[in-house]
Amino acid sequence: MALPRQEQFTGSLIGQCLADAVGCRVEGYPPYACQNYVSYELKIKQPKDRDRFPFPFGQYTDDSQLARELLESYLACGRFDPSDYARRIAAIFAENRIVGRGRATEEAALRLAQGVPWQEAGTPAPKAGNGSAMRAGPIGLLFYDSPEQLIQAAHDQGRITHQDPRCSAGAVAIAGAVAIALRGETVSPQPFLSQRERLGATD
Repeated sequence: MALPRQEQFTGSLIGQCLADAVGCRVEGYPPYACQNYVSYELKIKQPKDRDRFPFPFGQYTDDSQLARELLESYLACGRFDPSDYARRIAAIFAENRIVGRGRATEEAALRLAQGVPWQEAGTPAPKAGNGSAMRAGPIGLLFYDSPEQLIQAAHDQGRITHQDPRCSAGAVAIAGAVAIALRGETVSPQPFLSQRERLGATD
């Protein structure tokens, strides 16, 4: 298979930012509220303001920022280096450049800024937010041809901020879905789960 093209990296990141900007307004809300948001507010193009996300409609969040930082780190290092990525996570919080900060991620970033090693800084279970999965898309592009490296990188980038194994499972699932989509295949649930099992990415 040919190497991923630049426009595929660009499309993946822009697609994430768009989905993040649209969906973040109802993050953490119950299913019925999310369904109402999609069925009514988005259709009539009048999304309501919500206290949980005090930014205008169309604003992406820390999830997209940290996906971008992951790619920036890879470009700077020529490889995935968890210690460099952890330093970038700490810096974007310390410099107050972060948008819509997740609590578990912020707690980990503060520990990183205090010198805690990246392997130990992640917020422990049972806190299992979606941050590590939300930023895992680039891993699927970077390691599309190496399932073992994909699994390890998805796990490592996630545990910098989230130690709960459910978070690692989510990160592997997203990275794996991107790798499958890169081959031009439709990502349908049952085949995807079967491929995930063959990768050894079980919970």
